[in-house]
Amino acid sequence: MMLAKLAWKNIWRNKKRSLIIILSALFGIWGGIFSNGIFIGLWETTVEATINREFAHIQIHNPEFPDEKLINQFISNYDEVEKILQNNSLIKSFSKRTVIEGMASSPTSVAGVKIIAIEPDKEKTITSIHQKLIEGIYFSNRDYEILIGKKLADRLKLKLNSKVVLSFQGLDNNLVASAFRVVGIFKTESKIFDETNVFIKQNDLSSILDEGAPIHEFAIRVNSVELIDTATNILKSQLRDLKVESWKELVPELSLTSEFLYLELNIFMGIILFALLFGISNTMMMSVFERIREFGVLMAIGMKRIRLFILIILESIFLLFSGGLTGTLLGYFSIEILSKKGINLSIFEEGLSAYGLSAILYPTLPFHMYVSLFLMMMLTAIVASLSPAMKAIRLKPAEAIRTYI
Repeated sequence: MMLAKLAWKNIWRNKKRSLIIILSALFGIWGGIFSNGIFIGLWETTVEATINREFAHIQIHNPEFPDEKLINQFISNYDEVEKILQNNSLIKSFSKRTVIEGMASSPTSVAGVKIIAIEPDKEKTITSIHQKLIEGIYFSNRDYEILIGKKLADRLKLKLNSKVVLSFQGLDNNLVASAFRVVGIFKTESKIFDETNVFIKQNDLSSILDEGAPIHEFAIRVNSVELIDTATNILKSQLRDLKVESWKELVPELSLTSEFLYLELNIFMGIILFALLFGISNTMMMSVFERIREFGVLMAIGMKRIRLFILIILESIFLLFSGGLTGTLLGYFSIEILSKKGINLSIFEEGLSAYGLSAILYPTLPFHMYVSLFLMMMLTAIVASLSPAMKAIRLKPAEAIRTYI
């Protein structure tokens, strides 16, 4: 306790020099934390948008469907799958989908699209398409309605109540075509999604095919993101003849990037602290040279070298943490405030949407990042103090006392 008090007083002997290091640590760590929060918030917003837009938490397919995506690669025992999902307490909601590769034609143009036939009410519990409508409505009781993306509407020069013809290969391998009326235009975070996906009702598809619409996909949401892996493993054991995949398996590049992102951001904070290390080490070395005679006196009257060593280390820790903890708190509160309000990047919306990124950014930083930062700060302070501390304990009391600086 006495050493701690002495160390705290010592760092304020040269206030100007100490303040420079403290402010450097404050702004460096504040900037690092806030930057990390921006990057993680941007990526987690992207992942969440991808899940909400299309993939849900878990999907179930015929084992052959993900590779070839043919209309006849459907789930034949979908009623059994429904019962299993209904009896699973981890599952919040699910929706059946028919997914067909086809063409969308207007009087002026044609485009390849993914036709997704859904049960509108159930799909609302899985994806956010109904919340992304910028024009029109999310289906009604009328037949042959379609929802299209803003990008596709622009490409085909369509607007509300326009007619668009969908053509695709039927279950008998013959070409099937039918006209639909545009009742809603949506705009998501992804231009590619908006240009390549259309939504129709399964009842309408059943009428076109003169039989029940084939079920290619179950999209599932669980009660909590922490339960995704558990629910996926349970369903894999129950549905061995089908392909059960979590969103991490469906889009592994997103999951892999998330893992690398945390590593990269820890390295980024490490570089900031590495730069601070030299400043702290230099400051402590200057402090030691200024107090050579004082250290000589302390050792002459009986102060053990190990206590002198600890004193220098404590001074280094106090010097870094005086600014570091303040910077950490400022970073934390900055992120907390903006995580609720969000950062509006709508002026960059056009560019962001090309990569499926949201125009509203919500910074966030998980708790384990603060723990990592604390440990790195402690390590930095100790390493920065080693050279000055070694210099101090190697002094010979008789020679040190006669030194004048």
